[in-house]
Amino acid sequence: MFGRVNFYLIFTTLLALVLSGCAQPSEPAPVTRLYKGKSIHDFERASLAARHYEVEAGDTLYSIAFRANVDVREVAAWNQIPAPYTIVPGQKINLQAPVAKPAQSIASKPKKEYVGKQNKSKAVTVKQQAQAKPAVSATNKAPVLSNRSEPALPASKDIRWQWPTPAKVIREFSTAEAGNKGIDFAGSEGDPVYAAASGKVVYAGNALKGYGQLIILKHNDDYITAYAHNQKLLVKEQQWVNKGDEIAAMGDTDAERVKLHFQVRFRGKSVNPRHYLPRGTQ
Repeated sequence: MFGRVNFYLIFTTLLALVLSGCAQPSEPAPVTRLYKGKSIHDFERASLAARHYEVEAGDTLYSIAFRANVDVREVAAWNQIPAPYTIVPGQKINLQAPVAKPAQSIASKPKKEYVGKQNKSKAVTVKQQAQAKPAVSATNKAPVLSNRSEPALPASKDIRWQWPTPAKVIREFSTAEAGNKGIDFAGSEGDPVYAAASGKVVYAGNALKGYGQLIILKHNDDYITAYAHNQKLLVKEQQWVNKGDEIAAMGDTDAERVKLHFQVRFRGKSVNPRHYLPRGTQ
């Protein structure tokens, strides 16, 4: 009888310990996230709309200009950063052109000049000399040369869009935080990539991690388009291209397969390209 009682006490005690242990929430196993530097998603979380930005680890001047929807050459000029555009964490970057200070007018008396030794007693002001010069006829004026080598950027309503490739869409645009911020197209290596609208090449290179060989076109102050993972770039920065011009060859740079990742950005924010591209062709 005594043995049964001891066994019962031991059993109930162990059972209580087990149940109490099960009632305690278990500590989750630690999860280590391997961070290999800024990726494509880090550049999509928010656009840079402020006048200034403080450089963080992993930033490049190209990535900052891209997120702010500004030409990297302009950002470099505003901040007096020479090529190859080296920046360091903690550095303050101006994202807008500095405001020019109004010139101060200085009132002064007309400068007097004396003509000839024999006329020292007669002072002639610069203003009077200018008035004495014969007027130049309009027909003799030198022509004014414009330094603009490309058409003026169109208004948003005047942009004419086309698909950047006839290839099959394999991934659609997503508004999720880590979702796809453009449209992905399948294709074969070397397939042509076309400009979706007329504009200026503001970036052509591979400095943005996660995009590979990348081209960015500026269509006006509101819209830019991006073409990523190309095998070969066929245009250069500051070059003007027309809608439908071949600008790159499709590839798999910084991608898991051959594809074109295409983005449309409105004032720095990624928007669904299908809202702008012609319907019924894809």
